[in-house]
Amino acid sequence: MLIDGSWTGSASGEEITVENPGNRQMIASIPRGRAQDIDRAVKAASQAFASWSKVAPRDRGRILQKIADAMEARIEELARIVAEETGNAIRTQARPESKLAADIFRYFGGLASELKGETIPLGEHVLSYTRREPIGVVGAIIPWNAPVLLGSLKIAPALCAGNTLVLKAAEDAPLGILWIAAICQEFLPKGVLNVLTGLGVEAGAALANHPGVRKLSFTGSTEVGKQIMKAASERIVPVSLELGGKSPSIVYPDANEDWVVDGIIAAMRFTRQSQSCTAGSRMFLHADIFDSFLGKLAEKTSRLKIGDPLDEATDMGAIINEKQFKKVCGYVEDGMRQPGAKMVFGGLPPKSGPLAQGYFAIPTVFAKDANDWRLAREEIFGPVLVAIRWTDEAEAIRMANDTHYGLAAYVWTHDIGRALRAAHAMEAGWVQINQGLGQVPGHSYGGIKQSGIGREFSLEGMLDSFTHRKNVTINLNTPVRP
Repeated sequence: MLIDGSWTGSASGEEITVENPGNRQMIASIPRGRAQDIDRAVKAASQAFASWSKVAPRDRGRILQKIADAMEARIEELARIVAEETGNAIRTQARPESKLAADIFRYFGGLASELKGETIPLGEHVLSYTRREPIGVVGAIIPWNAPVLLGSLKIAPALCAGNTLVLKAAEDAPLGILWIAAICQEFLPKGVLNVLTGLGVEAGAALANHPGVRKLSFTGSTEVGKQIMKAASERIVPVSLELGGKSPSIVYPDANEDWVVDGIIAAMRFTRQSQSCTAGSRMFLHADIFDSFLGKLAEKTSRLKIGDPLDEATDMGAIINEKQFKKVCGYVEDGMRQPGAKMVFGGLPPKSGPLAQGYFAIPTVFAKDANDWRLAREEIFGPVLVAIRWTDEAEAIRMANDTHYGLAAYVWTHDIGRALRAAHAMEAGWVQINQGLGQVPGHSYGGIKQSGIGREFSLEGMLDSFTHRKNVTINLNTPVRP
């Protein structure tokens, strides 16, 4: 773990093993950090804040740019680490994620000059202005599905804004973010960035409840997000939450085309084993094209090559761990038993052969004319898509919004007016029309309802999440001393 500029084990000496989900082999041991380690890291970050917050913003930005350069020079090394620890295929996921992580550092490094306030016109006798100031020690917790990207989205904007950071890595996929921390430490003063490993109920809870943490930034499940918010409420600490999703795709009858099928596959994040909170896992498909569209989807999805994450020919890798693998299989079994549901393609993974050597799930689609059953309500976080037939547009939008989630949504049609009306009516923080792409730097990304609070990836996300606005008001008519 990186604490106060030094690499250290846990105070207890205990460790956790990291497994390669593609072959179920142990690849590393990491420290099992606990409250004592978190306390040491928070104290180091607090001590470093006094000087780091005074560094000129442009100089902080230059440091982030240097980190981006160093990451890009070794991007293949990072990509292989990510593929091995997450099970994500190196060509379709691990390499693009690693490149995007470097882009995040470069993007926020270029925004350092935008940490500026405003003047308020209160009259000629008054000068009133605002300052954007860093909050202090930020506690950040990231998940395992896209660890280097999500970690970079905590580190880069928080440090750019002048905060110091204590980040708890996901115990299932900590190696990539530790690699990034090592590069960061080549350029940062000690204590500015601290990265710890450990279990959520131990290290994560200790970080969320530490009195020295002035801001909490969490990405993960809605259930844990509620616990983070509760911990923050005890100290009135600001919190940013990027949580789960059960994102709808509405496909109109004029969109029965191959490019839309490709878009649905992309939106469903099949090449990340659908381990994504923006996965378009509820597809509302018009009755006129229902069967023919699903036929095309089955044909195209069957071409995806599932296998070794480090093989350049692989499209789709492995589920992160045994627990999640069994959970996904349980949903498939539930769907197969569900009255009125039809399994269009897919099913349970093979129990013998190469795919049985790892946690490999099979892309699966169920069709049912309802939005009220378990597979259509709960976030599976695996490659299981539910197709729901519709004929009335208003009813399709009602069903799309009938969820406590509100992260992403997708609309597919040639009629741009209809697409915009649907997009405006859908309850989601991010709606894409005729594309199923991932986030990019500059995109104001985040959810509504139980999908989260706050925004990431953008200038406004950095300002809102990692600074506070201070107002200074000066009476210009102060009498002059004789």
